[in-house]
Amino acid sequence: MSGETRFAALRREIMSPSLSFLMEAHDGISAKIVEEAGFRGIWASGLTTSAALGLRDSNEASWTQVLDVLEYMADAATLPILVDGDTGHGNFNNVRRFVRKLCERGIAGVCIEDKLFPKTNSFIGDAQPLADVDEFCGRIKAGKDSQADDDFVLVARVEALISGRGMEEALRRAEAYHRAGADAILIHSKKPDASEIFAFAERWANRAPLVIVPTMYYATPTELFRQAGISTIIWANHLLRSSIAAMRETAGRIHEDESLVRVEGSVATVKDIFRLVGNAELEEAERRYLPERPAAGAVVLAASGGLTLDQPKCMLDIRGQSLLQRLVGTLRESGVRDVTVVRGYRKEVVALQGVRMLDNDRHAEAGEAWSLACAREVIRGETIVAYGDVLFRRYILDSLLTSSADIVVAVDTLAISHPRPGKRDLVTADHRFSGDYLDDLPAHLLRMAGDIPQGEISGEWMGLARFSARGAEWLREEIAAMEAEGLLEAGDMPLLLTRLAGKHPVRVKYFTGHWLDVDTLTDLAEARNFT
Repeated sequence: MSGETRFAALRREIMSPSLSFLMEAHDGISAKIVEEAGFRGIWASGLTTSAALGLRDSNEASWTQVLDVLEYMADAATLPILVDGDTGHGNFNNVRRFVRKLCERGIAGVCIEDKLFPKTNSFIGDAQPLADVDEFCGRIKAGKDSQADDDFVLVARVEALISGRGMEEALRRAEAYHRAGADAILIHSKKPDASEIFAFAERWANRAPLVIVPTMYYATPTELFRQAGISTIIWANHLLRSSIAAMRETAGRIHEDESLVRVEGSVATVKDIFRLVGNAELEEAERRYLPERPAAGAVVLAASGGLTLDQPKCMLDIRGQSLLQRLVGTLRESGVRDVTVVRGYRKEVVALQGVRMLDNDRHAEAGEAWSLACAREVIRGETIVAYGDVLFRRYILDSLLTSSADIVVAVDTLAISHPRPGKRDLVTADHRFSGDYLDDLPAHLLRMAGDIPQGEISGEWMGLARFSARGAEWLREEIAAMEAEGLLEAGDMPLLLTRLAGKHPVRVKYFTGHWLDVDTLTDLAEARNFT
């Protein structure tokens, strides 16, 4: 209903003559999932909110901690929330303050139960002590007197059946709570069938809306609750319970396998997380509110041969996507959308929608610097240069993009202790990686080559560099200088970067792994695990 407040929306659900459903949530992401599933209201369970914090359902989480969680839930979803308020967190005075704070945060209703503070979960033990009826009626009146919106809903939960007090006591209490101002009655039972619920509903005769929680008598057909005139069903704890089962299975498999292969295809994607938490809205807001900054471009060097005779390395399949597609996807996730690929070997099969393709037809005899020179006209403004056969975690690229240096290269320090076979772009810098988080001295490139002595190695270049607009000018100038000296055709990227470092500061950013250079079939197998 357009313009309807959350308070009014919850009241409509509770008061509706048709059966309504509230689904449990315990944090912001679960609240979003409830809304996405199509429910019209959320039950903020005390049990699951406490459990998600690693606490027992015994008021170990303070009411202010619960309030913090509720605020995240209300921000995350537009649905009305009925919060499990336990006993009201104390006497009438605690209830007054709690209700006021709920209303301030747009929480549409609260359910309080007629037990003693601190509460004990209803399914633990028997014959739990109950609150004095008149004292609990005072809590109800205090809550209703403190609500800031006329549509705020207060549900009184009757625990007489749970505690073994019998049907007459349950009815007596429900009537007293109704007279005290409760908007609805929640009748609770832990029998494995709904016989008590139906007996209570028949004698209650719809004097006020009746709410139930069929956790124990879950096998009862929902249609029977409709026929009994139940107002609202609360599915009380199943999102947390299902997540525990899923997390336990995933953690167990990863621990057993020491690999992600068996689980990666069965868990939610990172992109799904981004979608749920609203990354797209943030990107739109950034375009609206932040000063416009020219977007960085990228040049991907993908002209070299392949691991097989019929396919360039950049087009190898990595779990359903080409290596190039995954590399470009990482660039785009970091906002680098203008991507140029320099292709050569089997260029006719190197294709990707939305990517500019340039050809290096001399790839068989020319080096990497020549490939980069093929793209010199697109090296304008901030530019990322990357090999076409590498994969890296996005945070590495983001770190380069946020660097204040005009030229910055990503260097893996694990190359010192875990050398890889084959050709490597080794680095010597003026300051080696110490591993001390207090060590903030900047490191600068001195030399990059494949034949640096072991004692002089600072790390291995990861095939990833960023140039600011000024750095891009220096890069074009150096390409032209190498061409004039006759060095461009046979030159490689280490030579080009070493020459740049002799004229301009080239910042070294150290990382410890989290990237992969696909040079062998073994690397290809690791790449499928890496993603």
